[in-house]
Formats: sequence, structure tokens, C-alpha cells
Amino acid sequence: MTDPKPPPSNAAQLASPAYRLAALDQDFLLGDSLRGVRFLLEYEKAEQALRAARVRSTIVVFGSARIREDGPGKHAAWYAAAREFGRIASQRGGAQDADHDGWRDNVIATGGGGGVMEAANRGAAEAGAPSIGFNIRLPFEQEPNSYSTPELTFQFHYFGMRKMHFAMRANALVIFPGGFGTFDELFELLTLTQTGKAPIIPIVLFDEEYWRGAVNFQQLVDHGMIDARDLTLFQYASDPEDAWKKLVAGGVREGNRAGDGDLAP
Repeated sequence: MTDPKPPPSNAAQLASPAYRLAALDQDFLLGDSLRGVRFLLEYEKAEQALRAARVRSTIVVFGSARIREDGPGKHAAWYAAAREFGRIASQRGGAQDADHDGWRDNVIATGGGGGVMEAANRGAAEAGAPSIGFNIRLPFEQEPNSYSTPELTFQFHYFGMRKMHFAMRANALVIFPGGFGTFDELFELLTLTQTGKAPIIPIVLFDEEYWRGAVNFQQLVDHGMIDARDLTLFQYASDPEDAWKKLVAGGVREGNRAGDGDLAP
């Protein structure tokens, strides 16, 4: 009686993409058919991290990544103002010290890159408070600045999901001078509040001269494109203290909200 032949090698089966665990198969996960799943994952990863860090609310700071601490013209002044505002808001808004349940309010949140974003995260770090960086993956790689809290520094592929996280916990927005990206974020939030899709929160545009020169909002009213009352959705500020006072006047509470009956998100 002859010995049975050994079975053929199963190397081809083991090497087949079909045999990979779905959760570990990047070719599968990055395919067109899984776009919805990836969108959900981008939501859930940041959401879980923010909850674990007990971030209850944020103050969002937008502005150009091209502004530098030693930049030309007004750039250096804008950088210094964003840095100072990040410090003031973190010290007075509840981000520096958590409440008795460990929740923090008015945590600075930026796009996580350089320029104004770096400055605001830097001010928060100098106050000893955590801050958030919602980075976006771009063809020309944007790296996170070194001042956002590492555990709260995220990278998004989808602009839409990034915008959603900006809006979800925002108690206020402070918009420094910027270009297309800054305009995109500003008008996204203005549209949400104008249409009632989001609650009205204080929106402050820093440096009135810049913004009035960049956007003729009155022209929109004059031609019936928006209502005159829509111009009350935002205010201007001339310095970091002025910006903070306008946020407080608009409803941002100083300190955390411990004991006032509010539920965590």
C-alpha cells in the first residue's frame, strides 16, 4: 500500500486578498464601496477621543495658515492676537480647570495647522489647558503644529466630517483674517445659523478693517441676497480682550458649567 500524497500547498489561499480579515484589509477598506463606513469611522474616532478627554464644549478659532509670528505687515500682530486669545479663553472659559465631574468647557479647537491655528493652540498650551487640532489630509501634506494636545490632534480625509466636528461642540467662533479655507468655514457656520440648522452662537470676526475690505456684506443686503438682520449673526473685534468680552456678552459662560444642570454631550 502506497503512502497518500501530501495535500498541495495552501500558500495561494493564505496570500489571497479574500482571506484577509476585513478589518485589516486596506484594499477593501479604502475602496469606493466603503466610503460610508470610512465617513462613520472618522466621526466615531474623534467623538470617542473627545468624550474620553471630557471635552464638553469648544471655542473654534479659524484663520490663515500663512500667517507667521515674524510675518510681514499685520501678520505678526494677527499671530500675537490669536495666541493671546487662545490663552485668555483657556484661562477664563473652563478649559484650564475641569469641573467636579471632570468636564472641560470652551476648549480651543483649530484646524491644527500653522499660522493662526498654531497661535491659538500655543496660547492654550501656555495657559496649561488642552486644545484640539482638527487637521485635514491634503495633497501637499499639512502637518499638525506642535502645540495642540497630542491626544486631541486628529487627521481627517473628509472636509464634511471635519466641519461637523467643528460645529458639534462649538460655543463660539473667532475668525481671524484668512483666505479661501477660512471663508469656507466661516460661511458654513453662518449658513447653519441663518437657516436654523444650528443654534445661534457668538461669531466674532477679528480685525474689522480686514473683513470689511475682504467682504462687502452690506452689498448682499442691498441686493436682497440676505436680510439686514443676518448682519447681526456676527460682530467685529479689535483685540483679544474685546473678542472675549463679545463672546461673554453673547452667552459664553466664564468658567465651567459645574452644577448648572447641563448634561454632557
